[in-house]
Amino acid sequence: MIEHDFGGAKIALLRGDAVLVYLRDAKPGIPWPGCWDLPGGGREGGETPLECVQRETLEEFGIPLSARQILWQQRYAGIQPGYPPTWFMIGEITPEQIAAIRFGDEGQRWQMMPVNEFVQHPQGIAHLRQRLADYLAPR
Repeated sequence: MIEHDFGGAKIALLRGDAVLVYLRDAKPGIPWPGCWDLPGGGREGGETPLECVQRETLEEFGIPLSARQILWQQRYAGIQPGYPPTWFMIGEITPEQIAAIRFGDEGQRWQMMPVNEFVQHPQGIAHLRQRLADYLAPR
């Protein structure tokens, strides 16, 4: 059963040993300025977690995601007291999708970063690095 009370969704899109990431704008007043982030964001309207991550990935990178590309998903409590729960997903991205990326107007640049580099990167968003590491640990 999909939980309907959540604030947003993020996805780690993997290809081999790399993950799709982008460097957030360094603007003051935004969450995690200048940090490496994953596709996804805040929920709009009555979106499901999948619809949220699909919309955000299309907006941010210009690529559509199908439900078949989602390998795993988990609901997490808010990162601080008073914050809504969020969803974290793992998916696969195809070489064709990578070649078709048209980076949107949020962020400075994108790249396919080695997974281990992202998980250990001091400028990576800590809770996303931890969630990806937790997913990969038993594998």
